[in-house]
Amino acid sequence: MGKARSVGIGMDYSATSKSALRWAVDNLIEEGDRIILIHVEPPKATNTRKQLFEETGSPLIPLEEFAETNVSKQYGLTSDPEVLDILDTVSRTKGAKVVAKVYWGDPREKLCDAVQDLKLDSLVVGSRGLGLIKSVSNYVVTNASCPVTVVKSTPSSKP
Repeated sequence: MGKARSVGIGMDYSATSKSALRWAVDNLIEEGDRIILIHVEPPKATNTRKQLFEETGSPLIPLEEFAETNVSKQYGLTSDPEVLDILDTVSRTKGAKVVAKVYWGDPREKLCDAVQDLKLDSLVVGSRGLGLIKSVSNYVVTNASCPVTVVKSTPSSKP
């Protein structure tokens, strides 16, 4: 086993971001790695935590806390049982350390900021096939300072 890595996964709870999470767990995550679920909320979002952490993003939220519905709501997120189950399973089976971080703003810019802030070794994002102009994944592949894996949507994972 090599050095434990920090792997970011862009998460917006869409079918494609869930596919990206599953792909990362099945193909990339090794024992002891750290998974950071990265959420980017719209800049106009209003919730209690945004006022505190809008500039820097939230502190890292451990899986145990993030799984609590009231904690997710404080950050303006909806709890997703499927995502939590995948994360709980990889935590138990591979010993991965799972945390979440929330940013507010443009997802393209904030995902690239996260690479720097969190010193990610790799980033995994889903692709909705929106074309080059609107594509978050294309922007991140072009501008992120770490390797980026884009998991394309399949017919069964289209939103």
